[in-house]
Amino acid sequence: MTRFLPRAKTLLAFLAFLTAMLACAALLRAQTTTFSRNEPNSPGGEDPPFLARVNATMVHSRKQIDSFFEQTSNVVCRENVSQTVVGKNNKPVYQEDSVFEYQMQSSSQKGSMRLEELREPLKVAFRDPNRTLLITNGFTNMLMVMHEHYETSYTFEPLAEETVEGRTILKLHFKPVPGASSPAAIQLLGRSYPLQLKGDIWIDEATGAVVKLISSLDSRMEDLGLRELRSEIHYSLVQFHDPEEAYWMPASAVIEVETPKQYWRNVHRFTEYRRFRASIQVQMGEKTP
Repeated sequence: MTRFLPRAKTLLAFLAFLTAMLACAALLRAQTTTFSRNEPNSPGGEDPPFLARVNATMVHSRKQIDSFFEQTSNVVCRENVSQTVVGKNNKPVYQEDSVFEYQMQSSSQKGSMRLEELREPLKVAFRDPNRTLLITNGFTNMLMVMHEHYETSYTFEPLAEETVEGRTILKLHFKPVPGASSPAAIQLLGRSYPLQLKGDIWIDEATGAVVKLISSLDSRMEDLGLRELRSEIHYSLVQFHDPEEAYWMPASAVIEVETPKQYWRNVHRFTEYRRFRASIQVQMGEKTP
């Protein structure tokens, strides 16, 4: 317990996967077909065309994830962050709100991908030194669960086929392979501990874009005082101009962490996307004799 709740701010860092969102209201209106293993059209039944569709969609989605990280390095946005301490009856007892200019950069070296988040404060919240808050960084990288580097780290099972505003959305459940490497980690007191996450992912069959991702711990980490960790991430289609392009970008994320004595909820919202343009000026001086 004391290891998980130091007097200093607790840092929770995710390195994993994510990508796109349709509105929550649209998801609630979705027409859903749930498959069971005993039905002829089920993912576990005798319907090779459906399984072929699922496999093709996953291949398409993995390609889209590479493109996603390239796209995010070229844009900046406004990030509103609410850090909340939750009390009894799920009611907030303390909250701090901050605003940042946000950019994520990615680079690939020696066959591995490096991801870095850049935040420039636009509005700094009042800091109560007597409060311990949750700091959530890197969760937008949850898409790494689907990245080819971690293809052998997770198993995927089709759960349902949904129709949302004329789009076909495939819902898959993922679980970690025991002993495999994880792209997610939690940092406590300067040490990094791998996180084994399970969850559900919604993928647009036509585009391969991930619509929504919900993840949680595969098992409790009682030795670290971590009882529950849950994240829900949505993305939306953002239209850019000059040139005219549309990318699926992060729209919102909710991260909840529970210990035997504390319960935190952080909400991130991303708006006002624009292309990032950097200018470099090189001044040539005179040669010295």
